[in-house]
Amino acid sequence: MLPCRIAFLVAALLFLPERGIAQTPVNAPASAPRIFNTVKLKLQQGKQVVGGTVSSSDPDIYCTMAGAGFDFLWIEMQHSPLSYQEVARMIWACRGATAIPFIRVPDATEGDIQKAVDIGALGIIIPMVESVEKVKAAIKFAKYPPLGARSQGGGQYGSLWGSDYRRNANDNIMIVAMIESPAGVAIVEQIAALPGVDAVFAASTDLSSFSGLRQGDPQYEAMVTKVHDLTLKSGKGLGGPLAWKNRPGFNFFQGPGESSLIRSGARAALGGSPSEGGQKGVAPLEGTEKK
Repeated sequence: MLPCRIAFLVAALLFLPERGIAQTPVNAPASAPRIFNTVKLKLQQGKQVVGGTVSSSDPDIYCTMAGAGFDFLWIEMQHSPLSYQEVARMIWACRGATAIPFIRVPDATEGDIQKAVDIGALGIIIPMVESVEKVKAAIKFAKYPPLGARSQGGGQYGSLWGSDYRRNANDNIMIVAMIESPAGVAIVEQIAALPGVDAVFAASTDLSSFSGLRQGDPQYEAMVTKVHDLTLKSGKGLGGPLAWKNRPGFNFFQGPGESSLIRSGARAALGGSPSEGGQKGVAPLEGTEKK
């Protein structure tokens, strides 16, 4: 009987879907791309998506965040000492998690973006966009030919997303352009109109820092309105801080980081209020959080 049971188990395992790899529907056309970036699918369906921010290199913390209910994880490599090797280990440790890995790269360089997509990121967040050329470079290095000039080499992307990754990567990798200054606001129409840009993000803190204006100031809100109107006009996703979740049109949000969530969770566990208060609908200033 034992050999028969073993044979049965082996046969059953062969029909199990590979962990972390979305399966193509049986009735899908052969030419249809396989979309495994669930963030992209949700945005196409008119849904909002929220990403938890990760700055820690601890794989256990990453996995906790990845399984907490976020749509994606905003892996912070611009304002953290995280290395690509550390992030690769984090993503691999939680392969199959529901939260899709997005990386805010330090800059739109070929090296940064190539490493980010090779280790499995399906979202590339480009900071400090103040030129069209910067975003074009990001698209070029994130996409395979004929849409871009991404080279094909080693990486864990295939083990994460399937053996057909090369064929479907261009349809799954998202580019998010961050507008953080008046100079970025001035060219937002051109940025939003670029083929290959999936979302434009209005960075609340830096818009304030670079303009000298605070949220609620008419001139500040005029900048946000311009980003809002021109992004939606181009049919792209519109991003902002989670505090702006109830602002009309916004659908792509950066949520709190692990330190903030641990702190609010501890407060709740001790019987206090999980939040620190603050004005409703106003994003907190990044970098001012208590540690």
